[in-house]
Parts: sequence; structure tokens; C-alpha cells
Amino acid sequence: MTKFSGFFAGLTLSVSLALPAFANDPTADAVLATVNGVNITLGDVIITRDGLPDQYKALPDEQLFKGILDQLVQQEALMQSLGATLTKKDTMALADQRRNYLSNVALMAGIASAVTDEAVQKAYDAKYKDAAPKLEYHASHILVDSEDRAKELLKQIEGGAAFADVAKANSSDGSAAAGGDLGWFGTGAMVKPFEDAVVSAPVGKVVGPIKTDFGWHLILVSETRNAAAPALAVVHDELAAQIQKDAVAAFIKTTTEKATITRTDTVVDPALIKNVGLLDK
Repeated sequence: MTKFSGFFAGLTLSVSLALPAFANDPTADAVLATVNGVNITLGDVIITRDGLPDQYKALPDEQLFKGILDQLVQQEALMQSLGATLTKKDTMALADQRRNYLSNVALMAGIASAVTDEAVQKAYDAKYKDAAPKLEYHASHILVDSEDRAKELLKQIEGGAAFADVAKANSSDGSAAAGGDLGWFGTGAMVKPFEDAVVSAPVGKVVGPIKTDFGWHLILVSETRNAAAPALAVVHDELAAQIQKDAVAAFIKTTTEKATITRTDTVVDPALIKNVGLLDK
């Protein structure tokens, strides 16, 4: 069901609305409507709005307020129409939603203080401050579809042809227009066979043919340099994300270790997870 679809426009309800004017100093308990005596409050509207996708949150407040209140009224009426009896599936679905929501509340509270400026700085120092300098490579390549073709082009280069000219005329990838120039890159940026060849190649000497999943390469490393550590601002979000990830894992681990957990020896067919019909028994 999509939000604010107008699907319930024709529904007749026992509803009283309490929106004659702006309330003075309202609280979350301010009653906006009742459905058969059950209150719909400002807090209900706020929490519903907070869980909406961003495209709905961008709607004008007046339009969104009315839409949410109408939706809550309709939902309350529909919920009441079920009466007091819920199926096993209904009860378990509600329990699952409650467990999911509250476990997330506990997790967010448990890691709330994990990501701080001090923690990010410490992670930055640990990763970059005392790390050994890493080399970056300025390399060019020629990519063709066969080893024999690569060998033919290598002979041309060894015979005096300029690497860039041969690349422009023969290389099959997008770097051909730039004479095969791949710019500067560090380890981890290229596929393994290519990287291994670059790392071991003497500066200024063409190596190859080297086979990768893309084809056959001739490679020329023209220069190397020590890579400067990135500025903290550049890697801040990356470091913060890792700190949070580590904090989540640690909090889950310590919390579950404190719990008394017993796994039974009941054996069931894993395929039963697809049998929704069991919930009706």
C-alpha cells in the first residue's frame, strides 16, 4: 500500500478531529483525533513522519501533516476492525518487528559514543602516521587480443618505435588516445597480474606480454614516487565508517556473550524457512 494514495477516501469512520487552531505549547501527547475512543496524537504523527522516505519528508508541512494524520486514522480503524483475535502469523510478525526495532535502538545506544574526533584522529595516526611510504607508479600500456600480436608490437618498440605511437595505433582500450598512459596509481588499483608486472618492472623498460582477463599487455613504467598520506579530511568518512563497523561488531559480541544462550538439538530441514503455511498451524 502506497502512502497517501486516497485508497480509503470512501471509508466511513467514527472519528473526531481536534484541529481548530494551533495549540499553545503542544506536547507529543496532544490529541489530534480519536477513532472509536482511541487517541491519535501529535507524537504518532511525528514518529510516522520520521520513518518516511526523504521524498515524502520534502513535501510541504501542511500537506504532509494532513496526509499522515489521515493515514493514521485509517490504519487505526482498519486495525480495530480485526477485533481482539490475531493469527499466529500476525502475533509473530509483530514480535519480529518489535525485536528488530528495539535491537536497533539498543545497538545505536551502545555505539553512540564510538565515533568521535579523537577516535578518528587516532585511527588516522595508526594507519598513516608511522606507516612505511608506499610507492606509486606512473605507467603506460598497450592492450591487444593475442600474445603473438603483443610480441610483434614489442619488436617494433625494441626496434626504435615510440611506445606512445605504437599504443595510439594498436591498443584496444580507452588509454590508446593518450599513448597508453594510465597516470599514477598505487598497489591495489590494477588486476593482480598487471600489478605484479608493474611492481617488478625496471623504470623505462618495456615488459610483457602480460596476460590478464582483458587481454595481453605491454607495460612501460616511466617513473615512481612515494605516495603522500592523504589528508585527514579526505579519509575522515572512511575511517569513521570503519570505527562504527568495529564498534557494532564489538557491541554485538559483548552483548551476546553476556546473555545466556541455549541452542537446542532440534534438527529441521533448512528449506522449511520458505514454508509460510506453518504459521497458520
